[in-house]
Amino acid sequence: MSNHETPPAAPQPPEAPEKTGRQRLVAGLWPPRVTRAQLVVALLLFGLGLGLAIQVRSTSDDGALRGARQEDLVRILDELDDRTERLEDERTRLDAQRRELENSSDQAEEARRQTEERERQLGVLAGTVAAEGPGITLDIDDPLRAVEPDKLLDTIQELRAAGAEAIQVNDVRVVAGSYFTGEAGAVEVDGRAVRAPYRFKVIGKPQDLEPALNIPGGIVQSLEKEQATATVTRSEKIVVDALRPAERPDYARSSSP
Repeated sequence: MSNHETPPAAPQPPEAPEKTGRQRLVAGLWPPRVTRAQLVVALLLFGLGLGLAIQVRSTSDDGALRGARQEDLVRILDELDDRTERLEDERTRLDAQRRELENSSDQAEEARRQTEERERQLGVLAGTVAAEGPGITLDIDDPLRAVEPDKLLDTIQELRAAGAEAIQVNDVRVVAGSYFTGEAGAVEVDGRAVRAPYRFKVIGKPQDLEPALNIPGGIVQSLEKEQATATVTRSEKIVVDALRPAERPDYARSSSP
């Protein structure tokens, strides 16, 4: 045997049998490979089918009405008319309630406003609240201490007769029940001492207040006889801010229910 003999060739693997057409079709369909475009088409088809189903149901309902008897249709229309009428009545009732509430609210607000205004006016007259407005300032200088309390009281009376609405003498609020006592140079108003010069701050119509003091034989001339001087100054804003404590009556009560 020769030493250069060629070794035998390695055995070749058997060739795979060729697939049939059916096998190639199955391999192409399974497992399924869904693309994005296919998914979108599937969703659109689903939505279209759902819409068709709803349309069919609606058509079936309309068909039920079309197939109803005339008496049933008349009954349905009557019920709809009755319901509409009830709703209109309810709307009318609610509108009436709304208007009534608005009117009641307006009336209550007006009553409250009038009450507050009346309370303010009574407070001004009673001297329990401050007041401001047009008026005059009357300054009485008494260097000889000769002005008697009754002269000052006459001044108050003249001012009230001329339409004074609020009066303050120095730091004392003058009201309907105020009184002047003492003697010349030592005058007291409601028990409180006031000293010259006396300053009257008066709220009212200046065109009426000033002439009332300057009439012939009036307060100004009467004070001049006592060697006192009286100066009247008009102003568009007089502030009367001296206050009196609110007093509660011991026996009197309101007679209104």
